[in-house]
Amino acid sequence: MSSKQELIPSDYPAWLETLKGQITAARSRAALAVNAELIHLYHRIGREILDRQTHHGWGSKVIPRIADDLKSAFPDMKGFSRSNVKYMRYFAEHCPDARFGQQPADQLPWFHIVTLLTKAQPPQREWYATQCVALGWSRLSLAQNLASRLRERQGAAVTNFALRLPPPHSALAQETLKDPYLFDFLGLADDAHEREIENALIRHITRFLIELGSGFAYVGRQFRLEVGGDEFFIDLLFYHTRLKCYVVIEIKGGAFKPEHIGQLNFYLSAIDAQVKAADDKPTIGLLLCRSKNSIVAQYAVNGIDKPIGIAEFDLLRDLPLPLVENLPSIEEIEAEFAGDLPGEQEVQL
Repeated sequence: MSSKQELIPSDYPAWLETLKGQITAARSRAALAVNAELIHLYHRIGREILDRQTHHGWGSKVIPRIADDLKSAFPDMKGFSRSNVKYMRYFAEHCPDARFGQQPADQLPWFHIVTLLTKAQPPQREWYATQCVALGWSRLSLAQNLASRLRERQGAAVTNFALRLPPPHSALAQETLKDPYLFDFLGLADDAHEREIENALIRHITRFLIELGSGFAYVGRQFRLEVGGDEFFIDLLFYHTRLKCYVVIEIKGGAFKPEHIGQLNFYLSAIDAQVKAADDKPTIGLLLCRSKNSIVAQYAVNGIDKPIGIAEFDLLRDLPLPLVENLPSIEEIEAEFAGDLPGEQEVQL
């Protein structure tokens, strides 16, 4: 018997999968190495230009000249446009050690770096850079999270997690919740009712999951519970893959009231008793409301045994001036390189 199937060892499929994993890992390492080398190259070029402008009297016109010369010398490379060379100089000037705090810049794609430099305040760049690396944010995701002030909202919900959950689980749970949540993608007016909001969230479940954050898995809406022969229905039920627990979300169309907590606490007890597996962590509750008095909310959750968070949600985004209001705009950066600075001498090439 000499069929091809008989000539292949029984452990061949498993071995092949191992090889595929090794090849994929090697390709990833190679791509990271190439990116790191490119980022360091851009930083060196920017540092050279900055040094000559600072100490040798070279003016801004050197940038278009070096860009054109490098494009001519390396026509197969796409990174030597005039604007890109300007950003190399800006990178060297505003990130002199090629790091965002403790986060090496070379772990990020180039245009993530440009976005961080031009759209984020220096104290917050490290947090956004770290999230990009850890969560694999695209450049668009980074820009959206900067525009929505994610860093300011992350971990800002009123909770009793420090009292009801052991560390470090309590800290991770706190960092998981936001305040406020932005539901402007629903297209609803400010006077929308609770059921309208719930229905719209399910219609836009992908956007809802993105706003909730990494780790949330949708379980169901109007999740039915039976307790003592009576029926109860939870607005929304999720499972969080990092926290290893169920998350019950209740939506209130108006301002927070302390009595809202009693209902949510009951739901958490029922989920822990009927749904939670033995190896799951305690179920967490998140009450979403249109507004809240933070002191009242904190008093309310502190008196509850179950871990609960309270956060607001916005149907229409009404953010204050952008986070980057004190940063130069891209247009201002471009103008800086236009050569109009008083007393500037142009290098003769």
